[in-house]
Amino acid sequence: MSPLIGVLALQGDVREHLAMLTNAGARAIGVRRPDELGDVDGLVLPGGESTTIAKLARIFEMFDPLKQAIAHGLPVYGTCAGMILLAERVLDGTSDQETFGGFDMTVRRNAFGRQVDSFEADLPIAGLKDPFHAVFIRAPWVEETGAEVEVLARAGDHPVAVRQGHLLATSFHPEVAGDDRLHRLFVDMVGTRDR
Repeated sequence: MSPLIGVLALQGDVREHLAMLTNAGARAIGVRRPDELGDVDGLVLPGGESTTIAKLARIFEMFDPLKQAIAHGLPVYGTCAGMILLAERVLDGTSDQETFGGFDMTVRRNAFGRQVDSFEADLPIAGLKDPFHAVFIRAPWVEETGAEVEVLARAGDHPVAVRQGHLLATSFHPEVAGDDRLHRLFVDMVGTRDR
């Protein structure tokens, strides 16, 4: 049976990720409550606004269960704000910035600039045959990584796609590009993990 992958459905591109996961062969559901978290084989943290998502996760009592699930090996794919939420360390964050952590990396919020500085680029990504059309919207980048982090793609000198064990993150929005290859990579990660 195909894996059941949730999308944290508190804010951000939830519908778009659900569609991409379905295209990639997964069963996909929105996740808003802690009990739903226990049902999924993997989870996507969508783009949106990282501090808002963290605050909503506190309100919906999802923050601590999600942090624990990541620490205990739940496969998670974070895009844009989701990348920030997976980072152990954040630069240019708000004074009350919280993350779920798990990814041994330092991420800089809004590193590429404001909304008007959004851009698109075709990036070579390790493991993908052809370049990936990446859409960057107020995107972060990775400033530094721990020894276990594999850099999959860079924009200039900055890592923008990374993997560490059961965690995957991109600073861009693959769900709006119409290319499901990164979602397929994540579905494969979920399908091959030890249970």
